Amino acid sequence: MERQRLDKWLWHARVVKARTSAAALVEEGHVRINGVRETAPGHSVKIGDVLTIGLDRCVRILKVAGFSERRGDAIAARVLYEDLQDPPK
Repeated sequence: MERQRLDKWLWHARVVKARTSAAALVEEGHVRINGVRETAPGHSVKIGDVLTIGLDRCVRILKVAGFSERRGDAIAARVLYEDLQDPPK
């Protein structure tokens, strides 16, 4: 898989609890892909894209690192992205 719908990726990566919530987040303009605001939940994301997501009075910056066919647990979701706000180890 080279690309995935934005709302589906947000749900699989466990950024939100429901796919409808992911679609609403995008439609309301709270997601940017590589610095450009995206309002279409069906927009495709690819590996390497940087998502800036406004959530609950905070901002998350995630780099797409992979895709999943199904939504898994938190450990499986963590390999789908690189958190660009994590302090270096």
